[in-house]
Amino acid sequence: MIVLATISVIEVINLLSGRMLNQFGTIPRYVPGLRGIVFSPFIHGSFSHFLSNLLPLAAFSYLVMQYGFKRYVQVSIGIMLVTGLLVWLFARPATHIGASGLIYGYFGFLLLAGFLSRQFKLMLISLLVIFLYGGLIFGVLPGQTFVSWESHLFGFIAGLMAAKLWAKPSR
Repeated sequence: MIVLATISVIEVINLLSGRMLNQFGTIPRYVPGLRGIVFSPFIHGSFSHFLSNLLPLAAFSYLVMQYGFKRYVQVSIGIMLVTGLLVWLFARPATHIGASGLIYGYFGFLLLAGFLSRQFKLMLISLLVIFLYGGLIFGVLPGQTFVSWESHLFGFIAGLMAAKLWAKPSR
């Protein structure tokens, strides 16, 4: 998966540079912080942060790929842009980094898209995601001060929007 390889290479560069890439995160209502809309999903604050995002990102990426590669790209870009913009507009002042907005976006997409598609296989995926990952929903609530719950919330909302737009598998 290209996304996982890209995030991994960026993590190694960020680790070796003493986390210098973290400055490219989304910084709300700060014009240079707009670049984080594109860059922040690929940057992590620590190696454990990176590892905690890697497995759910891989699993959800694989499941979203069941809608087709074209749909996967559309959903991924849509979630990244909508989540990043909403974080930039409404989140608390901080540098928001990490793939969790994308993960929560995939989570929202997978919850809703299977049912909207009306295809048995995709509805099973939605049920599987609810059963195995349903507890993620609590991550959209404010919790730890160093966790961007805003990215989780806006990612989830972006995923639901993506499901409404692109629930049918691409050919």
